[in-house]
Amino acid sequence: MRVGIFGGTFDPIHMGHLLLAQQAMETASLEQVWFIPAGEPPHKQENEITPAQHRLQMVRLAVEGNPRFLVNEMELKREGPSYTVDTIQILKESTPEHDFFLLVGADTVKDLPHWYKIKKILQLVQVIGLGRPGVRAEGLPDFVTDRLQWIPGAIETSISSTAVRQRAKCGKSLRYLVPDPVYQYIKEHRLYGT
Repeated sequence: MRVGIFGGTFDPIHMGHLLLAQQAMETASLEQVWFIPAGEPPHKQENEITPAQHRLQMVRLAVEGNPRFLVNEMELKREGPSYTVDTIQILKESTPEHDFFLLVGADTVKDLPHWYKIKKILQLVQVIGLGRPGVRAEGLPDFVTDRLQWIPGAIETSISSTAVRQRAKCGKSLRYLVPDPVYQYIKEHRLYGT
C-alpha cells in the first residue's frame, strides 16, 4: 500500500492541511494518508503548544468521514522529542509491506536541509511538497531535490495554524478555515482564547 505520512503539531489542524493531503493522495496515487500529531515537536520546544489530547481530538474530528484519512497516535505515546526519522524508521520496520511518502508544505520544504538526520529520512521515503503563496523553496541541495516531488498544479492556500490561533485570540470567526467539527471543538473547549 502507498501511504502518505503527514506529521505536524496540528495546533490546530486546518483546511490547508486537509487540502494538501487530498492533493498529495491524488497526485502520488496514495491509498491512505496517516495524520501523525507530534508529541514533543523538537523545533517548538520553546513555544507553548496546546495539550496533546486536544490536538489529537481535533485531528480525529477533521478526518472523520474520509475512510482514506487515518490518525496514528504513535508520536503522542512516545516520550521525548518527536523526530521524523524515528517515526519513519518505526513505521518501515513495523509495516514493511507499505511504501511511505512524507507530505510537507512549502514552508517546511525549504527547512528540510536542516532537519535532524535528513539524509537518512530521504533514504527511507520520498517527499511530496505542496506550495504555499509567497513561499519559494529555491536553492535546495541536490540530495533534497532528488527525493522531492512537487504537486503539479496544486491549489495553494496561505492558511496557517498560527493565523488560525491569532484570529481566535482576536475573537474572529474560524469558519471555513477549519472543519466545522474542529471549529465547534475549539469553541467548546475555549482553545486559543476563544
